[in-house]
Amino acid sequence: MNVRSWIKCLGISLSLVMSASLFIPSALAATYRLPVDGSHVAGKLQRHQVKAGETFALLAKDYDVGLLSLIAANRGVDPFLPEEGEVLTIPNRFILPLAKQQGIVVNLAELRLYYFDPDGEHVHVFPVGIGRIGRETPQMVTSISSMIEAPTWTPPKSIRMAYEEDGIELPEVVPAGPDNPLGEYAMRLRYGAGQYLIHGTNKDFGIGLRVSSGCIRMEPEDIKWLFERVGRGTRVQIVNQPIKMAVEPDSSVFIESHEPLTARDGMKQTFDWPLELQVWLDNDGLENYAETYSKVTGVIQIQTGMPIMVHDGSHH
Repeated sequence: MNVRSWIKCLGISLSLVMSASLFIPSALAATYRLPVDGSHVAGKLQRHQVKAGETFALLAKDYDVGLLSLIAANRGVDPFLPEEGEVLTIPNRFILPLAKQQGIVVNLAELRLYYFDPDGEHVHVFPVGIGRIGRETPQMVTSISSMIEAPTWTPPKSIRMAYEEDGIELPEVVPAGPDNPLGEYAMRLRYGAGQYLIHGTNKDFGIGLRVSSGCIRMEPEDIKWLFERVGRGTRVQIVNQPIKMAVEPDSSVFIESHEPLTARDGMKQTFDWPLELQVWLDNDGLENYAETYSKVTGVIQIQTGMPIMVHDGSHH
């Protein structure tokens, strides 16, 4: 059973869910050195020993990772009542998305935003909330058209009507302040009528989940950090890559698999294996093709959201 279905089975709405040594959360845990020498695997897995009263929602915020990512990396552990003393995996190791390493890259499938530092040596990684089913965040290559501090919110008619169905009357313009769902900072994207933003939030939930009306939502501290480092014209690429592959310099191969997004009809979006994965399997002359193929299939099905080695380069 996939993570989203598992949460729904508990009768809880997603929109209301709030090296390998023991690790203490750090405010700078989202910054990593870019791999060198042709490598595409970055970051590091971290461990956390559960203390009394901790939940996955609290830990996701402490470590600045997505809630669904944390659940996927620790299958079998109750995210609401994890056992005290349980050692959890914090999924902060990843394969870089197949995209130009410039500006901002958002991979919808992993609910994660990458900001490639202009120094060419670091990448900063943050969990994000994206569009819910029926209001999907589109894939695009674009740029930031405007930077907005203390934004106002002009909810479109469709959103006001949706709120009215729940008995809530929204004003035509919501002023800046604590009641504004855009938070304190927003960056408008150059796409269509410019209705898509990367913005903060005034809520305690929604990061690392599909809950927005199509915009990309970030934690208040994260959007402030990013807002201070980018500007108009910064490149933004939004992709949807549930499967990522890395062939490392030593010829070892890693696969990272995420749960595919659900489409408007409630079905999982269909997707093909990355072309480079198909080519590698078909043309690499593996000694034990069937065993490797089975391992690759297993990693893709398990969907832990973490890089897993499927081929040791020393055994070609």
